Amino acid sequence: MKKAFTMLELVMVIVIVGIISMMIAPNFKGDNLRKAADQVVSHIRYTQHLAMMDNKFDNNKPLWFKGRWVIRFVKDINNGTTNCNGISSPNVWTYMIYSNKNFACPGGICDNNPNLDEFAKNPLNPNQILTGGYSKLVCADNNYNSPDKQSMKTMRLADEYGVTNVVFGGGCRSTTMFISFDNIGRPFNSFPKYNPYEVSPAGYPRLIKSRCTITLSNSDDNITIAVEPETGYTHIL
Repeated sequence: MKKAFTMLELVMVIVIVGIISMMIAPNFKGDNLRKAADQVVSHIRYTQHLAMMDNKFDNNKPLWFKGRWVIRFVKDINNGTTNCNGISSPNVWTYMIYSNKNFACPGGICDNNPNLDEFAKNPLNPNQILTGGYSKLVCADNNYNSPDKQSMKTMRLADEYGVTNVVFGGGCRSTTMFISFDNIGRPFNSFPKYNPYEVSPAGYPRLIKSRCTITLSNSDDNITIAVEPETGYTHIL
């Protein structure tokens, strides 16, 4: 005689599985802070990749190192100016990836407001550039009817993921809020003024010597990204 489940037993199993599923379902809700961190890690690694593939060394240009690829975080889109139909977007955390083409950098300071042709392209969509909108030439939000609509809303961490604060620590400098890489992938925390490996006047080594941390926060929690010295290996702690 073959043994089998009765219809009642099958129904009971389905009910129990349904109850268990309802109990654990909340644990599978999207974690926006983790999503933001995963995206930032991916973009830091992409910045390093660009730097290693695009060696900026040029013996005919003494300040060639100022053209290294950079990932920069800023809080005030458009740098306090109005843009995109007169709309200003202060206190919105965003970031961008670019390479300065103006090696002269007047006064030893490179332009922190990149031109359109200085931004990296989105490898998944070449019509987009890797910025959340921090530029006088790029709209702060794709929905503002910008004539170019090239910026990426996902890089506006505050709007897309609810990030309320970004803090640089460790080997990174909170005053510059960026990381650049040389052609062998080593991370830097600021631009040298006169030679590629100088120490800043404040005594900080521009080449990152200790673990750099980037902490993303929202109203409930925080998550920390680490960029290791020398290798530039980027991961979530």
